[in-house]
Amino acid sequence: MTGGILAATGNLANGDPSGGTVIERASASGGSASPTSSGDVSGLYADASPAVVQITSKGSAQGSGSGSGPFPQSGHSQTATGTGFVIDDQGDILTAAHVVDGGSEITVTFQDGTTKTADVSGKDDATDAAVVKVDPSGLDLHTIKLGDSGSLQVGDQLAAIGSPFGYPESLSTGVASGLDRTIQAPNGFTVAHAIQTDAALNPGNSGGPVLNSAGEVIGIADQIATNGGGDSFTGVGFAVPINLVKDELSQLESGQSVEHAYLGVSTTNSVSGTPGALVGSVAQGSPAADAEIRAGDLITSVDSAQVTSGDGLVAAIAGHKPGDKVTLTIHHGSESNQVDVTLGTQPSQPSR
Repeated sequence: MTGGILAATGNLANGDPSGGTVIERASASGGSASPTSSGDVSGLYADASPAVVQITSKGSAQGSGSGSGPFPQSGHSQTATGTGFVIDDQGDILTAAHVVDGGSEITVTFQDGTTKTADVSGKDDATDAAVVKVDPSGLDLHTIKLGDSGSLQVGDQLAAIGSPFGYPESLSTGVASGLDRTIQAPNGFTVAHAIQTDAALNPGNSGGPVLNSAGEVIGIADQIATNGGGDSFTGVGFAVPINLVKDELSQLESGQSVEHAYLGVSTTNSVSGTPGALVGSVAQGSPAADAEIRAGDLITSVDSAQVTSGDGLVAAIAGHKPGDKVTLTIHHGSESNQVDVTLGTQPSQPSR
């Protein structure tokens, strides 16, 4: 298990960051243009920023957990400030779920200062994504194109636009400094394939677009690594990959529930000479329990895909749907065998 302290980048209560921290485990065409050159980045900003909005969520923001997840809340009335971006001319806006979780009154502020009350169309605390909707009448809506996060490479130039510490339409630039990271979701499970960036993200950036050099959204700003030094950026931020969100976008827009595949194990990286995902515990009644997977087992492949770490197993399972049958290669002591498992539906939160 790799270590780090992550904080949500979207909660500002009365002007102070209120996103909690937790110790936990830790891609779009890059193109040839570099947004670090002043001409390119100013053009990118001019094109994208009119579609970026500030989101204020008032109410009893208790989030989706009891305070043990990455976004613990105090439970009293507060105001959370984050970011979102318009994705169509019908008034649909993408943001992070933890920005609007528990909010009873959501207000969207556009670049020209216009404010609109918004409703949550749908949200998924497993991917930390949400769609809020405003009445588009009377608005001159600008939109941002959703890119392909799967083609992102380490070193590709990135830009983020958001409202850090409540300063709207702020721009930061950097690169993709890591790929396929695993971060904790608001429901206590993990988000696979997260994008790591050194573009500055701070409280208030959550839900905002992370753009490639073509000005396409390749991620949604989500968390920062703080190393215990508060909730300010230290050079390591994370974005939820847009491909993950695109797969469920129609469901979010229509308010349908989103289901995710579930195996039912907690894992760490192998400490032996054989790489894999070392099972630490098995949830009672889970597909893993039904398949008689035990603590201490080492999972080294899912179907034909090799698994070299705990994060790798999370990513492999995330690529499936509930009801899919997978074949796991499992090592227990000197024994090695293959086990067929029918994946279940991820519960609302991990078993304790």
